[in-house]
Amino acid sequence: MPAETASHTDPTLWLLAVRDHRDRAAFLMLFEHFAPRLKAMLMRGGLRDGSAEDVVQDVMLVVWHKAAQFDPHRADASAWIYRIARNRRIDLARRKPLPEPDALAEPEGSEPDAAHVLALGQEAALLRRALDAISPDQARVLEQAYFEDLPHSRISEMSGLPLGTIKSRIRLGLDRLRRHLNDLRQP
Repeated sequence: MPAETASHTDPTLWLLAVRDHRDRAAFLMLFEHFAPRLKAMLMRGGLRDGSAEDVVQDVMLVVWHKAAQFDPHRADASAWIYRIARNRRIDLARRKPLPEPDALAEPEGSEPDAAHVLALGQEAALLRRALDAISPDQARVLEQAYFEDLPHSRISEMSGLPLGTIKSRIRLGLDRLRRHLNDLRQP
C-alpha cells in the first residue's frame, strides 16, 4: 500500500477507489457502510422513514457522481459524505412551503367610536408638542426610528453620523420626550 493511502480509513480508501477507478465494489462497500448510518442521522433530524431513505439514495448518488471532487487531504470520507447528507437535508427543509398563518377575523364593532378618535387626536397633539420641545436633532432621529420605522443603521447611513451617536440621541430623546409628556399631562 502506498504511503499516501496508509493513513486513510477504509471508507476513505473505498471512496478513493470510486474516485480514481469508478470501482463498483468499493461503492457497494461505501453504500453498505453509510446508508444505515445516514438513515439514522436523518431520522433523528425529523425525517420519516420513507423520506430518510430517499435522501440516503440521493446522497449516495451524489457520492458516485461527484467522487472526483473528493480530496482526502481536506476531509475524511465520512465527513465529506455526512456534509452532503446534511446539505441535502437542509435543501429539503427549504423546499417545504412555510405554513400559511390563519386569517384573523376582525371583531364586529371594531370601528373606533368618536370618543376614541378624539382621545387619539389629543394624544397625537400632546406628542407633537413634546417633540417640538426637545432638540431638533433628537426629534428627527426619533421620527425616523419610530414614525418612518427605519433601523438605526439606516439612520446612521442617511445622516452620516456614527451609529453610537444615533443610539444616544434616541435614548436621550426618549427620556426627554417622556418627561415632557408627563409635564403636559399633569394639570
